[in-house]
Order: sequence, then structure tokens, then C-alpha cells
Amino acid sequence: MLVDAFARSPSPMVITDARAPDNPIAWANDAFLQATGYAADEIVGRNCRMLQGPATDRATVDRIRNAVRAAEPISVELLNYRKDGTAFWNAMTITPVSDAEGVAFFYAAQADMTHVHQMEVTMRGTNDQLERLVSARTHDLSAALEQKTALLHEVDHRVKNNLQVISSLMLLKARRTPEGEARDALQSMAERIGALSTAHRMLYSEGDITHFNLGDFAAEFLADMNAGLDPDHLRVEADVEPIAVAAAMAAPLALLIHELTANALRHAFPDAREGRVSIVARRNEGGMHLTIRDDGVGLAATPPNPAGFGRNLVEMVVRQMRGTVAWSDAGPGTTVEIDIPLQPAA
Repeated sequence: MLVDAFARSPSPMVITDARAPDNPIAWANDAFLQATGYAADEIVGRNCRMLQGPATDRATVDRIRNAVRAAEPISVELLNYRKDGTAFWNAMTITPVSDAEGVAFFYAAQADMTHVHQMEVTMRGTNDQLERLVSARTHDLSAALEQKTALLHEVDHRVKNNLQVISSLMLLKARRTPEGEARDALQSMAERIGALSTAHRMLYSEGDITHFNLGDFAAEFLADMNAGLDPDHLRVEADVEPIAVAAAMAAPLALLIHELTANALRHAFPDAREGRVSIVARRNEGGMHLTIRDDGVGLAATPPNPAGFGRNLVEMVVRQMRGTVAWSDAGPGTTVEIDIPLQPAA
């Protein structure tokens, strides 16, 4: 009954005689004959190596040979060849069968795995094609991004140049305007435009067009501001973290810092009073905290200026950035505390 079950099995099966010279095939079922294309009388008495061919992996053959010599079971996949020369992948499990005298037979159950290997080849081809498509698409996107970056850099460069021209024209006009409110207004507007020009200059020089480094801007701004001051009389100091903010916030922040610093220098130190203005910026959980502080005469001692709009400008810019601003007397001087929400750091 067992032999009849093996003979009728749809899985190829073969038994070799371990005690005969060269371990020849002693029996094979019909499924094995159909899989290999041989008749029973063509294989009985021959070693299974007859199914090997030019592309059969020699290392796998050596593994089978060593397992047979050691009478140990083994499972492998091996490229075999049918009678007509066509190749197929043969998954086999070889098991020694022993009796009282030792190993008598080797029993091999087999399965044609050619379709699995063909599928793997197809999948590799598909994966290779997908990788080529992804690589080509990535190259196109990178080229488009480089083009966009170059364009934005060029825009920032041209805006910076135009702002510098406008600032220079306003300064020239201010020099030719008699002293008074009109001259002061022209001078102030030229300085504000200069601050915006500095922001665009930094955006043009940055590799990352999407962010603006507030710490680098503060260093540039500090150098420009102190260049026009008597260091023994007035000075501006900055302690600003290298906070990366969105590029869209560059101009509002530049205008905000300039306006508060310039107003402090202009109004907090009358009658040649000596003093200091400090700029401090820290990142916090909600975004950024900015403090502009001076040790001047304070808000209460500053005469009202009906023609001025510095404070209104500051509050308008802060609202634009969805922030809050608080003014207070520092005793001595004035402190301006500003909180601005920022996107989470990358």
C-alpha cells in the first residue's frame, strides 16, 4: 500500500540503492518520469547526476555528495536538465533509509520550482525598471529644484540690488533736504530699506532657500549698526541663537529688529547720554522669544512724537507674524518683549 501511494503521488519521487556501486536509481514514480522526460528503463541503474548539466551549481552538488557520504538528510534546490535538454529548478529533500545493517536506500522527494525562479527573475526585472524610473524621476526633480533654487537666488539678488538703489536715492535726497521732519523721515526710511536689503542679501547667499538664519542676520546687522556709532558713547550688543526661521519671515524680522534698535538709539539717549542696546533671541517651546532692551531714559521720559510711527510699525509687524509684544520701563531704560510662533525645527 505504501509503494502504491508513492507510485500514484503527483510529486516526483525517486529511490536510490545505497549498497550498489555509485548509488544508482532503483525506483522512480510516474511523476518523476514525467518531470524528467525519461522512461523507467532509461534511468534505473544510473546515478542521479545524469540530470545535471552545464549550469548546475557545483557547490550544491558537493553539498549533496557530502550529505550522502555522511548519511545525513539534506534539502536543496538544484538546476537539473530533462531528457530534451530543457532546464528546470528541482527542489529536493534527500533522506537516508536504514535497516539493521545500516543505510540501505536514499529516498528523494522533489518539486519543480522553475515557475518560482521565473517569477523572481520577472520581479527583479520589474524592480530594476522601477529603480530606473525612480532614478530618472529623482534626477528630473533634482534638476527642477536646482533651477528653482537658482531662480529664487537670482530674485533675492535683484531685490537686494533694487533695495540698495532705493536706499541710496533716499539718502541722497535726505542730504539735500533741510533739517527737519522731512529729512528725518527720509533718513529713517532709507535705514529700514537697508535692513530689508541685508535680509535679501543673506537669503541670496544661503544654500537653503527655505530658511533664514536669524543668528547670522544679527551678526551682519550688528556690524552695520555699530559701524555708524561712537563705541565710547553708544553700542549695540546681540546674543541671538542660530534660529532657522522660514524665508518668508526674513523681511518682517529684519524690519522688526531694525526698528526697535534704531528707535532706542534715536530716543533713549538724549543730550549725548551714553548707553547700550541689547538684542537677545532664544528659541522656546512656542517659537521664539525676542528681547530688545536699552538702559536709556525710559518710556516715561521720552517725549511723544506725533509724526513718528515706529511703535505702530512694530506692533503691525508682530501681528502679521501672529506674535505678541509687551513694552515696559526697565528702570533704567525700556524693555520690549516679543513672542513669535515658529514652525517646529526640522
